[in-house]
Amino acid sequence: MSEAEIQQILADAQNAPSACNTQPWQVHIASGETLARLKNKFKIRAAEGKFTPDFEFNQAKFLGKYEQRWRNQYEHVFTTSYGIAREDKAGRQVVYDDNFAGYGAPHMAFLFMPKVDNHDVNIASDLGMYSQTFLLSLTARGFGGIPQLALALFADDIRKELAVSDDYKLLHVISFGHPDWQAMQNQKHLGRVPLSESVSMHW
Repeated sequence: MSEAEIQQILADAQNAPSACNTQPWQVHIASGETLARLKNKFKIRAAEGKFTPDFEFNQAKFLGKYEQRWRNQYEHVFTTSYGIAREDKAGRQVVYDDNFAGYGAPHMAFLFMPKVDNHDVNIASDLGMYSQTFLLSLTARGFGGIPQLALALFADDIRKELAVSDDYKLLHVISFGHPDWQAMQNQKHLGRVPLSESVSMHW
């Protein structure tokens, strides 16, 4: 994947919707030696259990029907995609390590948002639309990407490596490149609930 191709995708994403046209995203792309250093740091920090996320994300707080959905996700990832039994701790660690390595992707986009009092939700909404536009552009151009909350666990190390000001918080990361379409993870996909569970029509 060339720099010119990445620039085209970034240009597409730059046209994402934005509240009041504030365009509050700050995006850093890491590849090559820079990304190798980051991946190595992720591996070390994960082994140490030292995480510095800017935002808390705890799926255990999602209860009821939401809990069932995230539990289905874990079962899909470990059992369906990787064929790893629940009691296989060593096998599950391989999946965790793969996650922290960005699944072997040669590029990562780090999405930062400015610190603006009481506007986190609004800004995160804009970054969500930016992310979706970025991902759609990747797909349209024959590439692929995966948004990862797990990599945002290393926000301090990422800021230091990429020389990002403390005035910006890391929302999430998109690992991207050429997908391996033959990989089991790309053969079987977790479905979505019926529209009737999430949409109400009012005429």
